[in-house]
Amino acid sequence: MSATEITDDDEGKKVVDENGDQVGIVSDVEHGTAYVDPDPGLTEKVKSKLGWGDRDEDTYPLQEETIASVTDDEIRLQY
Repeated sequence: MSATEITDDDEGKKVVDENGDQVGIVSDVEHGTAYVDPDPGLTEKVKSKLGWGDRDEDTYPLQEETIASVTDDEIRLQY
């Protein structure tokens, strides 16, 4: 099991950026991909770095290469 493997157990975890600031919460996991409900205050710059352009949906998929680590409490991003 790799450090970045996402499972159903990761639903509800907070998602934090490289500085430890919360950027959202995992609202769903499908086929090993976490879908994040972003913090309403998330800047467009951060969304752009994560590849989250304008979407009609409320959640965004996390790309495996943006995940630095997964702990019991959070998913930490790198970009």
